[in-house]
Amino acid sequence: MIPLSFASLSAAAVAVLETPDPAQKARLGRRVAAAWQDGTLTALGAAQPPDRPARPEKPELLPPNRVKKRKITASPVGRAALLHALAHIELNAIDLAWDIAARFAGEDLPRGFFDDWVKVADDEARHFLMLCDRLAALDSFYGALPAHDGLWEASQGTAHDLLARLAVVPLVLEARGLDVTPAMVEKLRAAGDEASAGALQIIHDDEITHVAAGRRWFEWEAQRRGVEPVSTYHHLVRKHFRGLLKPPFNTASRDLADFKAIYYEPLAAPAAQ
Repeated sequence: MIPLSFASLSAAAVAVLETPDPAQKARLGRRVAAAWQDGTLTALGAAQPPDRPARPEKPELLPPNRVKKRKITASPVGRAALLHALAHIELNAIDLAWDIAARFAGEDLPRGFFDDWVKVADDEARHFLMLCDRLAALDSFYGALPAHDGLWEASQGTAHDLLARLAVVPLVLEARGLDVTPAMVEKLRAAGDEASAGALQIIHDDEITHVAAGRRWFEWEAQRRGVEPVSTYHHLVRKHFRGLLKPPFNTASRDLADFKAIYYEPLAAPAAQ
């Protein structure tokens, strides 16, 4: 049961953001999502999210250039390192989804907007817990290795602007997951880790719906502001995202999200020779 002190979705979202223990954060988020989806929790409310979500003592957060790249190997240690990095991404994704629900609650958005981001938050929590289960099966746990804070840092510059947040988080960061996950699935299968490969396939398929939600609401908000969506996307990504988008793109999965190449190809880095 959701605690009675959660009088609104935004207050509950802030409570999730302020929960430091990762597993508790994920489970609380799932309970909040269930209450919103079944109508137990109905008020949107208004509550100011923190500038940064609460985090546990471990993992140690390092600058991105100090975190070793994770290579998929047949060894449990190598696979655990990869899954740890992915679990860290999913933990950040939980907070990013609840942050958008709380931060922009006062912007006269349709209820469907919050329905979508609550579902995204619930999916991300499910993904995180699923990856924690896989880490445990490999005799590891979330927090066993250092991680970086790049995902949250990438979102901080868009806290003032819903359109910018949608451009960067679902339509750059999550869309990138569509590009890289299929290769990880195949490598895990080749390493004989069908359980981890299956978990990543579930994550990939859910992320298609997240990118679709980001694209849908980006275009809705652009129309509300009277701006052209594609050129606005280009402007916002160049302003708020460091660097160019990295090909090759998984156009098949991006197309399933109705996220067309006209958005992202003009922002692509040159292909390696």
